[in-house]
Amino acid sequence: MIASGSPMDTKLLDILACPVCKGPLKLSADKTELISKGAGLAYPVRDGIPVMLESEARTLSTDERLEK
Repeated sequence: MIASGSPMDTKLLDILACPVCKGPLKLSADKTELISKGAGLAYPVRDGIPVMLESEARTLSTDERLEK
């Protein structure tokens, strides 16, 4: 379940890192998830707040992992 609500402040991308692999995060095109290519996970953004829990993340599909 992904709720959009308020947009996430993109300045957070400069300081946030994936809690699993410590790599960079990228905001998805629809701005509802933070994508970690290194861990192969997508963390939800709910009401403008990134939920950085591995248990809340979804696994990226093979196609998503190959996207640039």
